Amino acid sequence: MSDFETEPVRGLPELLPKGEEVLWQGAPQWGALAVRVFQARKMAIYFALLFFWRIGVSLFSGMPVDEAIQAALPVIMLSLAPVGFLAGMGWLTSYVSVYTITTRRVVMRIGIVFSISVNIPFKTITSADLRTYRKGNGDIWLTLAPAGQRVSYVALWPHVRPWRFTPVQPMLRGVPKAAEVAEILANALKTSLDEDEAAKGKEDGAAVAEKETRAMPATNAGQ
Repeated sequence: MSDFETEPVRGLPELLPKGEEVLWQGAPQWGALAVRVFQARKMAIYFALLFFWRIGVSLFSGMPVDEAIQAALPVIMLSLAPVGFLAGMGWLTSYVSVYTITTRRVVMRIGIVFSISVNIPFKTITSADLRTYRKGNGDIWLTLAPAGQRVSYVALWPHVRPWRFTPVQPMLRGVPKAAEVAEILANALKTSLDEDEAAKGKEDGAAVAEKETRAMPATNAGQ
């Protein structure tokens, strides 16, 4: 039985508290991971250049075109394993990953060998930024408050902003329709902040009222 089959809700380690709802849930696009994380495109370009270089060397030595191409074909065969491996890593990472935005937090279920769930409450998030790409997918990275910094770069990789070790910035990578997802997250963060400020205002008001009540002089019932 896989870890996924024991999840009470897809992508979540446990049921959400009463009143908390899922606003969005999705997974990174495997192609975006293969290209931007595992560099499968750069590897393919490298072997393509090597293929044409081999053809050029053969033609320069006087070999006929058809024989030059045939002599270079092993380079293409050699490229299938590394390029396929990198593309496969992108697909596998996408398959096991689930990003969830609720009304109170961001949850990332990640990990190929060992599945982990990273819970990021809104109160620990100071800002969220977006970078989009041509096909509409994009990356959303989160800046956490120093007091809420309890995440490891190694444990989060590749779901983390590259080369940002201190502080570590968790990142939703290759998110489809990233602009729409970023808007959902921004609205959820604003709503949560407004609710927290309203609740704090009520608590402060109640505390002031209680203090004033205690400070009032006692009345003499016999007067």
